[in-house]
Amino acid sequence: MRSRTLVATFAILTGFPRIGCAQELVQAPRPDGAQTPLRVYTPTATGCAPLALISPGAGGSEDGYKYLAQGLRDDGWRVIVMGHKESGRAALHSDIKQAGGIKKGVRELVDDTDAYNARQMDIKAALDWASTSCKAPYRVLLGHSMGARTVMVEAGAKNNLGVVGLHRFHAYVAISPDGPDSMFPEHAWNEISKPMLILTGTRDKSLATGSYKSRTLPYEDMPAGCKWLGMIDGATHMNFAGVGLAGSTEKLTLLETMAFLDSARSGKCGAPVAADGITVKSK
Repeated sequence: MRSRTLVATFAILTGFPRIGCAQELVQAPRPDGAQTPLRVYTPTATGCAPLALISPGAGGSEDGYKYLAQGLRDDGWRVIVMGHKESGRAALHSDIKQAGGIKKGVRELVDDTDAYNARQMDIKAALDWASTSCKAPYRVLLGHSMGARTVMVEAGAKNNLGVVGLHRFHAYVAISPDGPDSMFPEHAWNEISKPMLILTGTRDKSLATGSYKSRTLPYEDMPAGCKWLGMIDGATHMNFAGVGLAGSTEKLTLLETMAFLDSARSGKCGAPVAADGITVKSK
């Protein structure tokens, strides 16, 4: 596993092309009878690979975060990017229209209890679909923006919406999470015990405060024990979704994510990777 990670790390840092493999779009049944779209990235190695689920932000879809999905696949993970219909593009556009503005519309959606309950069902649909072929030896959940909120709830963060996480994963990655706001009370994260990586950028403005610094507060609140924090110089909120001049952000996000997941999976959980353009720390 380590040799494959070193090869992938070299490719990320140098831009050397990596060999991709097949991806497929499937529909997985949800407990309520709806269908969850899943974009599946399958590694070339035989056997039952570790499983990584990716939860997009508000307005996102199963077709996003290709850089992250492809990079983890090349590192030996079976990756599934979930589509969340109740908080996808159509839902976001509807909320923006009804609220009379982008910021208010986004806030309406990211504070919607029903949308998070639907996301919980999407996660179950993805896990059930994946388990039909094999039982993954290690499972991780990654998410960006509203997806990071989804990650925090699943990992055990307290919230004001009454959404209950089910702790179905071994480790978590939260990209652009939020600090205390209308959804998360003060010290919402102080009981999260499983390994977690938090990533943000110095231009990753929070809806609640307008500063990226509030996105680091969940890390500060968590108990020690395989918790990593990375802050990417100049990275905006949408850079993490691959929008804009995102090349550097994508490389550093993938570099730190791969290092964290492989480290957590090994059970040793060492230190974050030091690289130009990112400030890291751990506890």
